Amino acid sequence: MGLTQNNPLEVAGRCYLVSGAAGGLAKPIVAELLERGARLILMDTDTDGLNSVIAAHGDENAIAFTGDITDQAALDAAVDLGQTRFGCLHGGLNAAGLLPIAASDSMDADLFRQCIDVNLTGAFLFSQALAPALRAAGGGRIVHIASVSSMVSNPAYAAYAGSKGGLAQIVRVLGREWAADSIAVNAIGPALTETALTRDYLSDPAFRARAIGDIPMGRLGLPEDLVGLALLLFGPGGGFITGQTIYVDGGRTLV
Repeated sequence: MGLTQNNPLEVAGRCYLVSGAAGGLAKPIVAELLERGARLILMDTDTDGLNSVIAAHGDENAIAFTGDITDQAALDAAVDLGQTRFGCLHGGLNAAGLLPIAASDSMDADLFRQCIDVNLTGAFLFSQALAPALRAAGGGRIVHIASVSSMVSNPAYAAYAGSKGGLAQIVRVLGREWAADSIAVNAIGPALTETALTRDYLSDPAFRARAIGDIPMGRLGLPEDLVGLALLLFGPGGGFITGQTIYVDGGRTLV
């Protein structure tokens, strides 16, 4: 059926694993996917946060799973849960992440490693865990949350920008490597967005002013800004898009 006869954003009946599901960037995407009839395994290290997301929707199509994206066994268990409860998985959204901001000459090496482990290695492990299930389903979609820092450089962002730049390149490699299996791998790159992850930094008036000043549209990102693109990448309309990091950034990457 062609797109003229089909909704390009249709996700009803599709099943997805969502990591970082209790975080601010994931919540509006999760809400919209559930509203449109998708079925979700919601994964996070924050059990209380997951329970709050489930309670907010009261939806039997959302199942909470406490686990860490850097733990291969936990990822495999989450994939198995999705296949057991829903019959198969059609894709995944990776919204887990850390944002350490620190001067490069004094940044703690362990914090640097932790950022790479979660934002980059975790993203790879998430993709790797999903791939066999998506092949069994005849294909699927993997969407990672990257960042404008995949492209632009900001002082004191060495760990974060390094992880997100690496993520953009992993997306390109996996997109090419898995295209023959009809597995599309993409990323969304938001501008700085006010969430629990960024709120402490943005409470500094000078930091906030600089961040807004770097965005040509003159405002911070909103989590809701990502919803439309996420639906496209998961829906029929995104079927021929792979290996891309698409920026939803108010022009930040133009500066």
